[in-house]
Amino acid sequence: MKLGSENHKELFCRSFIDSHLKFEPEQLPWPTLDSVGQERIRGIPFWKEALRTEQGAGAMVNAFAATVSDPLLQEAIALQAMEEDRHGRLIGFLINHYDIEISPISEPVLPNNIKTAFIDFGFGECLDSFLAFGIFEIARQANYFPQALFDIFNPILDEEARHIMFFVNWVTYQQINEGLKANWLRGGQALWHYARAFQDKLNVFGSSMEDQQEGFTATGASNFVDNLTPDVFLSTCLQENTRRMSVFDKELLQPRLIPKLAKIALPILRLTSRKHNNPTAQFSEQ
Repeated sequence: MKLGSENHKELFCRSFIDSHLKFEPEQLPWPTLDSVGQERIRGIPFWKEALRTEQGAGAMVNAFAATVSDPLLQEAIALQAMEEDRHGRLIGFLINHYDIEISPISEPVLPNNIKTAFIDFGFGECLDSFLAFGIFEIARQANYFPQALFDIFNPILDEEARHIMFFVNWVTYQQINEGLKANWLRGGQALWHYARAFQDKLNVFGSSMEDQQEGFTATGASNFVDNLTPDVFLSTCLQENTRRMSVFDKELLQPRLIPKLAKIALPILRLTSRKHNNPTAQFSEQ
């Protein structure tokens, strides 16, 4: 299949639309939590930022969908907007259902350049999702919450995987049809947007520290398990990213840069972790 072709567009749009799940947050089987579970869910610091992010995403993606003239692309992007909005309603329902206290959130403000905002958001989701896959699995393995709660959120992470699959194919389709056909040019543009996304995460983390809250994926997985090393966390992210992305058509593009950088960093982190746990190892290797 030729990237940027009508066949490419048809495949990534139809794959996204046809895999949509219908549900309403308030109708999900929310479990009753015991005192330990209630304390744990109320103690997680990312609920405010997660709610703010999803509410803003729903409004922004919906506004961008309204600017798209291609009927199939417009349908797919409008569907993503609905799912982003539903994520916000789900988190809002969870906050109310479990009496989680957060400070008020202001109404979303739409950016001036809506297309650039959509692209920045898409690259940011690629970064966030990679980390969230690992955090979710670490918390699940630690039995941090009842399995019923993980069963509710597992499809949400699958939706995030669908979003980033759709995005990387959409942005490549757009770039090629706007004349950016060379791989290295598209890669350079992706690096620029990833840098902007990373800077945005740093800004969120900094401002969140002032509020004694942390961003959605800025929250360390160490909240869920003691003595978690960076290499174990990163390897879990890689494993879960591979598993969740494996369900998509092999002809479709997937986010590659973040997993590739993680694979490069992992051996270094493992070596550092081994030396930290066994200080004499660094002398024996000299």
